Amino acid sequence: MLITRDSVPLMTQLKAHLNHWFLMKDLGEPRYFLGLEVARSTKGIFLSQRKYVLDLLKETGKLNSKPLYLPMDPNLKFIREGTPMDQPNPYRRLIDKLIYLTITKLDIYFTVQVLSQFLASPIVDHMNAALRVLRYLKNSPSQGILLSHTSAPHLIAYCDSDWGSCVDSRESTTGYCILLGVSPISWRSKKQTVVARSTTEAEYRAMATTTCEVTWLVALLADLTLIGLSPATLRCDNQAALHIAANPMFHEKTKHIKIDCHYVRDNIKAGIIKPSYVHTNAQLPDLFTKIVSVSQHNLILSKLGIQDIFHTSKLRGSIEYEDGRDQVS
Repeated sequence: MLITRDSVPLMTQLKAHLNHWFLMKDLGEPRYFLGLEVARSTKGIFLSQRKYVLDLLKETGKLNSKPLYLPMDPNLKFIREGTPMDQPNPYRRLIDKLIYLTITKLDIYFTVQVLSQFLASPIVDHMNAALRVLRYLKNSPSQGILLSHTSAPHLIAYCDSDWGSCVDSRESTTGYCILLGVSPISWRSKKQTVVARSTTEAEYRAMATTTCEVTWLVALLADLTLIGLSPATLRCDNQAALHIAANPMFHEKTKHIKIDCHYVRDNIKAGIIKPSYVHTNAQLPDLFTKIVSVSQHNLILSKLGIQDIFHTSKLRGSIEYEDGRDQVS
């Protein structure tokens, strides 16, 4: 059990109360909790899953494999047709473990989201792609998130979409990440539930989804006595979507997304969010909607504050991409 509070006397009182009714042992400040490793420094709190990754690599026999520098082949498009696996359970167990890794491994979130769509009937290509993720994890098993002590008390949300990215359904992919100052605290990659008829529609649906998350985070952080976070900056790289958010008039082309329009605009009026434009090259959610180049991949990770405290001298931008996939017999 993890207990947190801004008041030490209240925490002491709570632990004494729990200890009265249950047999408990106070282990002090957390260092390892359910596969999550916690390290403290003057800069902040560093979260990683290093032991979990190394145990997974050892279990799957990939501890001595050659590392790769992207979690998925950028030229690969997954389909449901292909050679089915004789035993799909190993694939399902592996994906379950990779999903747990996304607590700190933002860089594999998109790939795991794609692979998790085929749990019902995976094919050999899907298993090959899952094994490739393990070789990518071999590159930086101790990579994690730094929650900075000096982060400004301000929420910055980035939203993006990849229009019609699903080959089977042509549904778009929504991706967003939300930072508290410079520290990432929420991120997601998810297929949209309907087919968007334009990039603007896909981007606006992503904006509405991100607005929901921002609204929830503002309320949650207020319960933790962190107030004054509104308005949160909502950054989008689609000028048309930003224009729709600012325009109080509905037109023929926006009637089918009228609910999303109302929701976003109501939050703008309430001062919860403040939309702003961000250049496409500076879009952090590209990591959650598609596979980008190695240089862009590493640049986004650095902007998100993703670090590897066990390899501080490593220059991620100098690594060149090496293609190759594991094969399943």
